[in-house]
Amino acid sequence: MTHVQSGPSATQILAWLGADVVKLEAPTGDITRRQLRDLPDVDSLYFTMLNCNKRSITLNMKSDEGKRIFTEMLPRFDVLAENFGPGAIDRMGFDWPRLQEINPRLIYASIKGFGEGPYTHYKAYEVVAQAMGGSMSTTGFEDGPPLATGAQIGDSGTGIHTVAGILAALYQREHTGRGQRVTVAMQHAVLNLCRVKLRDQQRLAHGPLAEYPNEEFGDTVPRSGNASGGGQPGWAVKCAPGGPNDYIYVIVQPVGWKPITQLIGRPELADDPEWATPEARLDKLDKMFQLIEEWTVNHRKWDVLAKLNEHNIPCGPVLSTKEIIEDSSLADNDMVVPVDHPERGQFKTVGCPIKLSDSSVDVERSPLLGEHNQEIYMSELGLDETRFAELKANGVI
Repeated sequence: MTHVQSGPSATQILAWLGADVVKLEAPTGDITRRQLRDLPDVDSLYFTMLNCNKRSITLNMKSDEGKRIFTEMLPRFDVLAENFGPGAIDRMGFDWPRLQEINPRLIYASIKGFGEGPYTHYKAYEVVAQAMGGSMSTTGFEDGPPLATGAQIGDSGTGIHTVAGILAALYQREHTGRGQRVTVAMQHAVLNLCRVKLRDQQRLAHGPLAEYPNEEFGDTVPRSGNASGGGQPGWAVKCAPGGPNDYIYVIVQPVGWKPITQLIGRPELADDPEWATPEARLDKLDKMFQLIEEWTVNHRKWDVLAKLNEHNIPCGPVLSTKEIIEDSSLADNDMVVPVDHPERGQFKTVGCPIKLSDSSVDVERSPLLGEHNQEIYMSELGLDETRFAELKANGVI
């Protein structure tokens, strides 16, 4: 019973890991089937890229007959996953005690915007979760506004947290025989991904954060541009020919400083007491990366990548979405995969990021709306043809 992104991202991972995932939709369908369409009258990429390897049935949960059928189906499933607004499933008549009564072994997973408290009934979207989970206040440059990250840490980030909870509940059920409630809040998932910023918030009590490029510190962790925020300083430096993504991110480890000085044509800095040690460089990180950029700006990012890797220096070119979707290594690793769809033709999607040695994943297309109604309601639930036609005619399915 998932829709939009956070829930479908979780159930898609479960489908890739081998679950038989049945997507239960209202007769009108998941709203993302129609959102951000690039082709008229077909399921959007928004939908197809989040609902691979699933079956689809339609059911009107506002009807008494729909609720009766839902009640009959529940004992047949191990997991019920949903990401409706707070209380939506309860209002349908299926609160947690009722679900436990119908199927004591059921794992009931819910994604919400927030945990219990003053925000419980607030609506949440991707960037709302980023705003309230610590991401936006720490993303961007100190002289600019807070920024959202392009990574969907609020939606898909919460989805993968939910996968972990569901799998843990399933494993525990093997020992207890009981299902349990799994709840994940988007704000909480984002906060978990921002834990290093809470680390730094507490470090501020003991003085400025030396590894940050900021000159001034108040009582909160500042936005620090492209600083790594970790134990080893890093920064994105410009490369030729100077396009919007002609950058490479470089990490300067202690062991990497000498080869870097040789590459940038400043070998004397390797032994200069003002530059030779990490401690000496700490108060002039901006100058250090400026020196590196004076070299990289004359070379293309792929050439810089090759030269730095010859010396085992951690780095990575900033890849555009075009470069990523055309990257042969990602294709070879089944991370950008082509999928054939009966209505929209072939499209590319992101493959399963979790690799198991004995369980390969074949990414299959997303289902059409209600494509598996007959298969599930008749073949598996046992409805006869007359009853099935009647339910369809009455708008129940």
